[in-house]
Amino acid sequence: MCGIVGKLSLDGRQSVNPDLIKRMADVIAHRGPDGEGRHVKGPIGLGHRRLSIIDLNTGSQPMCNEDGTVWIVFNGEIYNYLSLRSELKAQGHIFKSATDTEVIVHLYEELGAECVSRLQGMFAFAIWDERKQMLLLARDRVGIKPLYYTDTGKALLFASEIKSLLVDPSVTRRISARSIDRFLTYYYLPGNDTLFENIYKLDPGHYLTVSKGRIRKRRYWNLQFNTAHWERFEDATKSLQDLLMNTVKDHMISDVPVGVLLSGGVDSTGVLRYATEQSGQPLHTFTVGFDGEAFPDERPYARLAAQHYGAIHQEITINAGEFGDLLPKYIWHMEEPVCEPPAFALYLVSRLARESSVKVLLSGEGGDEAFGGYNKYRKLLALERLKSVLGGAKSPLSFGVDALAHLGWERIRKYARIIDLPLSQYYFSCTATPDTPFNRQKKSLYQKDFLDLLGPGISHGPTRSLFEQADSLPLLHQMLYVDTKSWLPDDLLVKADKMTMATSVELRVPLLDFQVLEFAASLPPHFKVKGLTTKRILKEALRDSVPDAILKRKKSGFPVPYDKWLKTELKELVFETVLNPNSNLRSYFCREGLTKLLEMNQRADGYSQEVFSLLVLELLHQQFINSSQGSIVQRADITNVSTASC
Repeated sequence: MCGIVGKLSLDGRQSVNPDLIKRMADVIAHRGPDGEGRHVKGPIGLGHRRLSIIDLNTGSQPMCNEDGTVWIVFNGEIYNYLSLRSELKAQGHIFKSATDTEVIVHLYEELGAECVSRLQGMFAFAIWDERKQMLLLARDRVGIKPLYYTDTGKALLFASEIKSLLVDPSVTRRISARSIDRFLTYYYLPGNDTLFENIYKLDPGHYLTVSKGRIRKRRYWNLQFNTAHWERFEDATKSLQDLLMNTVKDHMISDVPVGVLLSGGVDSTGVLRYATEQSGQPLHTFTVGFDGEAFPDERPYARLAAQHYGAIHQEITINAGEFGDLLPKYIWHMEEPVCEPPAFALYLVSRLARESSVKVLLSGEGGDEAFGGYNKYRKLLALERLKSVLGGAKSPLSFGVDALAHLGWERIRKYARIIDLPLSQYYFSCTATPDTPFNRQKKSLYQKDFLDLLGPGISHGPTRSLFEQADSLPLLHQMLYVDTKSWLPDDLLVKADKMTMATSVELRVPLLDFQVLEFAASLPPHFKVKGLTTKRILKEALRDSVPDAILKRKKSGFPVPYDKWLKTELKELVFETVLNPNSNLRSYFCREGLTKLLEMNQRADGYSQEVFSLLVLELLHQQFINSSQGSIVQRADITNVSTASC
């Protein structure tokens, strides 16, 4: 796992400054504290920071082919690199290292850009082909590893993190108005936009080429649902068991110690089960809890799993003070506007692992998206079935829900406004009920000039577009497709990569191996969700090896008690940051609207996401627009809006 950076002069005549490449790489030194390297020649500059995992002695980058005409910087792990290496050696390629990186170089020589289709793993890489004068950027199928780029008109720059791009003074630091609105709709940014104008994510499952000043992007993989293969649930369960065993085995490849992140849930416990089997010795496991008796606690279940498999288990506890103290670090490393309080826990538990000399962690991330684990799936499937049975505009179901809502049934009130809408119009992928009070009211909180700047665009366009691509699929598969293409790469995997790499730890996610995803997509919906049972086939596959208390426990997510902390210990921080007279939020929001929102959050539940998101937005401005921290950011026009009109 590493950090990569680079710059290509689009006209081919302007030479790249080696010092710029060094500074771009140095600002992400946390991603690779074990080594650094650069290749700068004429119009191309490549930089690398290394976290040594495989071939600790000869794996330095940038790396080239035999005659120095193909150069690569690579971030990630290729789990089938040994079989590819054997194949390439048989074709006459000469290897000077034992790394997976060099395999990609020689595979590119054979297949060109289509080499990506042969790679099993997580990756983001750049290849410079000197003969063709072509740059290739590629990102793994699901988006496990990040890759950002920007076109300044004179050069294309790329990096593992946005902050590296901001080192170059030619990169404009201007906040995107549309991204602010979209963030406050989803609580993350779906699609390839970032908070900054003209800085983009390379989409998962895509590669980008730059040749003769022309930039082209191509999709090489998409998740396809084809359920014609399976008839017997038992046969599919046995196949899944074999697949999980082989996939976790692949993800154990390492020349440094491997541990497991435990949440006490089915997914991480299942990963521990197969990892222990492959290791043949006790593994290190890590989990986190929160200070206070009133909060749900995952630790008893994590301890149960660790004890069951004989793991060497460690825990850490977080309190409100630590949460508040970590906010600046959270903002610096996340870079993107994402409402993910569990990221604080991931950072601290990853740091604990690193302090315990564990550089690689396995996680159960992705099991919910692959096998239908969220409670929202079964709830919305039930709702949609009821709607289809009763049918018609303003159906009896709609009247019934309205009546119950008026009678004070709070648990059903949230469905009242979506009952007559199709799934694609109310499903925002991050939550079962996106029709929150804030999303209904937020435009009334905007400054008039900012609202005019936004125009008539649809904030939830990205997920509606994904639904259009999946409209022929069963309802469950529509939701799984949308989540896998948005919520997963643009929220969960941003958190997973940024928070672990902040501590120089590599996180691997076996349940997001593309073979596991394709297998899950081949299953009929009822193999995954049936009645009240979610992740049905995964639980069945683990039934004989995972404790019943874990298999049958109610899903609780990862319950970070930040909603309470924002109202109590962190109240002063929230009010001072959001309502400060010099706050950047004044460019977008009416002060009275912000005040009202904070006061409403003090009186009632249901606004913690909004308050935390506003806090994140303000702190992002402070670190990446207003300040000169790390010498990477300079003052730039945020918008042209006034602060007076509401």
